[in-house]
Amino acid sequence: TVTVEKKNGRTSSFNLVEHCSTRKQGLLFPQPDQDFHLISRLKSSLSAALEIYFPFAGRLAKVENLEDNNTVSFHIDCDGSGARFLHAEAKSLSGVSYPIHIPVSEAEKPPPPPSRELSSVPVTKDRVFHFTKKNISDLKAKANSEVGSSDMNISSLQAVSAHMWRSIIRHSGLTGEGETHCKVVVDLRQRVNPPLEKDCFGNMVYITPATTTVEELLGRGLGWAALQISKLVSSQTNENCKAFAEDWVSNVKNLKTGVGSRMAGDTVLVSSSPRFDVYRNDFGWGKPVAVRAGPGNSISGKLVLFPGIDEGSFDIQATLWCDVLVSLLADVEFLEHVTTMV
Repeated sequence: TVTVEKKNGRTSSFNLVEHCSTRKQGLLFPQPDQDFHLISRLKSSLSAALEIYFPFAGRLAKVENLEDNNTVSFHIDCDGSGARFLHAEAKSLSGVSYPIHIPVSEAEKPPPPPSRELSSVPVTKDRVFHFTKKNISDLKAKANSEVGSSDMNISSLQAVSAHMWRSIIRHSGLTGEGETHCKVVVDLRQRVNPPLEKDCFGNMVYITPATTTVEELLGRGLGWAALQISKLVSSQTNENCKAFAEDWVSNVKNLKTGVGSRMAGDTVLVSSSPRFDVYRNDFGWGKPVAVRAGPGNSISGKLVLFPGIDEGSFDIQATLWCDVLVSLLADVEFLEHVTTMV
């Protein structure tokens, strides 16, 4: 539980639950004019923003629970300590590959060597796939036509997610009887009662999997796969949210991070959303030219969705095992509905 100490002296509490490892996301902008004074403006903007989002200027504090042995609680101490502003500059940028190699100072102790299990993990690479408005429309129409008389309408996001799920698993080398999962981050703001504001600060999400066998996923078509995702999203109700919250509070446990088996590559995780209007973020020197996620947790199958720069389009930044990515880029069925990007 995180307790936020507000400026008026009152406090409010909420559960801090991390379902999966975090991944930094950022906007890419054209270089401003030299007389724009970019850094000083950004510092001023950050200072003004922290007046509104003051918990970010505080510090995470730990409290030992003396009455309950072997437990601790955390809260955000809104003491106004401020946020560190980091500025780095490169004369040119021709491409960035991950992981980034950072020099270790002599004063720092080097990390222990990786275990045999981790050192044998295949290398992952990131690739951005661009879905045009027509690509998306075609996939949605195909999925809904295959579903036929179902009462559930397949959305654009569900159709694209199903296309990615089926295409990735097709090249993952899994047996037909093996299980595969598509985990979807579901926004719960409008699913609880009373509903939260659509633009409320912070996340209220739940990650839940659609599970089937590899044979069934690949054999029953795009529409069937999309329908499993649609049913999964629709099943998240106020009652489910309350049951999960009450169970977690009464039986606190650390939830597993990651998106599935580290070695098996049997799972995809669909996160973020093309509904976030990131291209309206103009800080005075023009709109962004792209949005990208930083390096993830090196687990194949993580999909980060963004709106494309063209209206009605999607960008999906995928982290995949190298061999899966190579096969995917040669898959005619997959490429029929997508444009590859760097």
